[in-house]
Amino acid sequence: MAKYTIGIDFGSLSGRAVLSDVADGRELASAVLDYPHAVMDTHLKDCDTLLPPNYALQDPADYLAVLETTIPKVMADAGVSPADVVGIAVDFTCCTLLPVDADGTPLCFKEEFRSTPLAYVLLWKHHAAQKYADRMNEVARERGEAFLSQVGGVISSEWEFPKIYQVLAEAPEVYEKARYFMEAADWITWMLCGEQKRSYQFAAYKALYDKETGYPTEDYFAAVDERLRHVVRDKLTPPVVGLGDRVGTVTA
Repeated sequence: MAKYTIGIDFGSLSGRAVLSDVADGRELASAVLDYPHAVMDTHLKDCDTLLPPNYALQDPADYLAVLETTIPKVMADAGVSPADVVGIAVDFTCCTLLPVDADGTPLCFKEEFRSTPLAYVLLWKHHAAQKYADRMNEVARERGEAFLSQVGGVISSEWEFPKIYQVLAEAPEVYEKARYFMEAADWITWMLCGEQKRSYQFAAYKALYDKETGYPTEDYFAAVDERLRHVVRDKLTPPVVGLGDRVGTVTA
């Protein structure tokens, strides 16, 4: 009996799915959905809130729409039974980050945050966290933090902790209500499988994670800003799973 996999690429403006035969890699069907909200860099589309310079936001509802639209389409076009799909894989450009509550609901889905820009997805090319990255770099150099050498010597404004720091500094109500900050790919697998895990390939580079030592220390974060001392404990949760490991099983 033939078996198949589905790969889903979440890009900056659309999500694309491809269904392939695992025996020989043949592509049997593909589908694309353009994001209804695209990239929000001047205003929030659903409420017309104006955005400051260097913002690049998305609505995670668009990611769910990709799943709901493209997966049924490729399976129907290929004439494949769900029972014969043995794997689904997803990818995003990281760090694409969103704040969520304890059950994974994005804060921007909640009425109280619909007009709060930093409650939305901070896309990889969101560059408004530069001054927070500058502060993190300054402290890391002063302290001689070893992790800097593992990431090319500079923490980018595109990465996870400068973005979290920006939320803390500029939208503390979002930071307080966020149970977790999630990479978008890890959030999608949580929604598919019902269990939260974090991918090593995202954590290792964009969240300064090391297999042996974990994330940077509480002392480092406290030196950056005392309010960040427990950011890993309070806003990130292990386990971090390795490249190629199964995250979970798709739920009903």
